[in-house]
Amino acid sequence: MDLIEYPDAEMMMMDLADTLAGEISTCLTSHDWASLAVPGGTTPGPIFDTLSGARLQWDRVHVMLTDERWVPETSERSNTRLLRARLLRDRAAAARLVPLYAPAPTPEEAIETLIEGVRPELPISILLLGMGADMHTASLFPGADRLVQALSDDAPPLMAMRAEGAPEPRITLTAPALRSALSTHVVIIGPEKRAALERAQRLTAEEAPIMTVLRDATVHWAEG
Repeated sequence: MDLIEYPDAEMMMMDLADTLAGEISTCLTSHDWASLAVPGGTTPGPIFDTLSGARLQWDRVHVMLTDERWVPETSERSNTRLLRARLLRDRAAAARLVPLYAPAPTPEEAIETLIEGVRPELPISILLLGMGADMHTASLFPGADRLVQALSDDAPPLMAMRAEGAPEPRITLTAPALRSALSTHVVIIGPEKRAALERAQRLTAEEAPIMTVLRDATVHWAEG
């Protein structure tokens, strides 16, 4: 793990957006396309705001979420909705979205189709992750109903996941898909998450799912 500390969150977000843009550009020099997997939630929003205006060949960039709540885009809890509002605009509007949601009552009813869409994007070129204070990443939550299967080496790229404290079912990239990424970044803010990061390094991946990717990740942290 490499840890980069920043004086403040604003500088971190701008610097990380520049880093991601540079890695996408480098990837496109030797590949037909670059796959970019990013988290939902509010933390990465400023990164997306900057990255969306980067001068890249966005029509060769395939963007996906690391996880999604099983709600339609009309819901304010939809990560896809956030992605369209913050990243897939300006120059980045030309990027291709790889969906992690389909109109079905449960994720299990659509997951095989979604897996077929994700599989060609693997290994992920550039992976950006967040981390909760409970040390979850993507929708790999401690105590989730299928966490052990999702952490296993033979897990499919995507799995449905349900966890206490998560109001709706989730769909998430699994450990093998996350670990195979060519470049991995984790972004966290605040002393609570810094303490969680340090605590995670003494735990197993089942206790602290962020450990799935931490060994080969660059962690970006700002106090606030």
